[in-house]
Amino acid sequence: MLTKHEQILQYIQDLPVGEKISVRKIAKDLKVSEGTAYRAIKDAENQGIVSTIERVGTIRIEKKKKENIERLTFAEVVNIVDGQVLGGKAGLHKTLTKFVIGAMKLEAMMRYTGAGNLLIVGNRVKAHELALKAGAAVLVTGGFDTEESVKKLADELELPVISTSYDTFTVASMINRAIYDQLIKKEILTVEDILTPLDETYYLHVEDRVSEWHANNQTSLHSRFPVVDDQRRVVGVVTAKDVIGKDPIILIEKIMTKHPMTTNIKTSVASVAHTMIWEGIEMLPIVDDYHKLVGIISRQDVLKALQVTQRQPQVGETIEDLIGSRFHVVKDQELYQFEVTPQMTNSLGTVSYGVFTSIVTESANRVLKNSKKSDLVVENMTLYFLKPIQLDSVLTITPKVLESGRKFGKVDIEVFNEGVLVGKALLMCQLIDR
Repeated sequence: MLTKHEQILQYIQDLPVGEKISVRKIAKDLKVSEGTAYRAIKDAENQGIVSTIERVGTIRIEKKKKENIERLTFAEVVNIVDGQVLGGKAGLHKTLTKFVIGAMKLEAMMRYTGAGNLLIVGNRVKAHELALKAGAAVLVTGGFDTEESVKKLADELELPVISTSYDTFTVASMINRAIYDQLIKKEILTVEDILTPLDETYYLHVEDRVSEWHANNQTSLHSRFPVVDDQRRVVGVVTAKDVIGKDPIILIEKIMTKHPMTTNIKTSVASVAHTMIWEGIEMLPIVDDYHKLVGIISRQDVLKALQVTQRQPQVGETIEDLIGSRFHVVKDQELYQFEVTPQMTNSLGTVSYGVFTSIVTESANRVLKNSKKSDLVVENMTLYFLKPIQLDSVLTITPKVLESGRKFGKVDIEVFNEGVLVGKALLMCQLIDR
């Protein structure tokens, strides 16, 4: 039996793409309170199936697949540029393939403008009209309006005409930044990418008996299974250790470990790895917002995924990538040199605390990889800023492994600038076997 919240979400998912959604209409159609309807719409927005736009309202949009995440919808563009929709609201859910900057003669501009494009241009009404006829949406910069005939054409063709107060260069930079951020997100592995889905997951019910564990064990060769109630909510986990010596007719509910750790599909694989290693967990149930089982993830899955991502090139460069690219090994010595760039400084022109943290973490990671052939998860860190580190400084970093076991490592790091000690750090790390 679905809850009211789940019923509303199902109702929204069944709506056609582009349909306008209102709290009052949902409350009336499904006979629920407006508060319940509002919470469900917000949940749908978090799931990426609706989008709320100022002065337009909430519309049903198509959820983007991960491989298409680098493409933006026109609704997202409106939010990025803080725009106003002048016409063609019915096409806001559509995805743009590229954007064209209209800084040329009209004939030349039209050669580059096609279906699915977004033409970024000023108050050139003829360009607005021709772009719409070519199948492209229009973004009018400088806060300008357009003719009523253009707005009417946009409504007929279901292609948005958007106005923003920003200039063309700023708008292009903002959209580029948004696409770049999406590309970085695309490269971050989440549980959703590597989990074993529900239809391939072996699990037990609370009313099952120990004999069912043995049957699942023989079929799947697994020794750990999530346990669910009659609503498929995860209530426990049962392992080989729990069933050893137990009578086959004993209920699973009597021997399972109750209130197990779980995670959701949006959690990053790196975060799950830390949890599983720290807690000594071999299998983690994956649940939805209602704590219902949607799959499982194993420690082996996580470690394999982490090793694969380390061999993949990043499409979008994060701060960590920027810092890593600045490390240079000093030949025949166990130390590194690092150049401070303007992006790494704070408002005073000295290295920010976050960047310094990343520098010492990267150096610890490198030295432990060399000595133990292992990756690490930082468990504890003590930092000392002894002197400010100025812009364009070339730092010398000397990491020293103080202690290194099978699962843990301790690294002492000293950072020098022109021979003067400017910072120190002590890191306690968990080691992950490759």
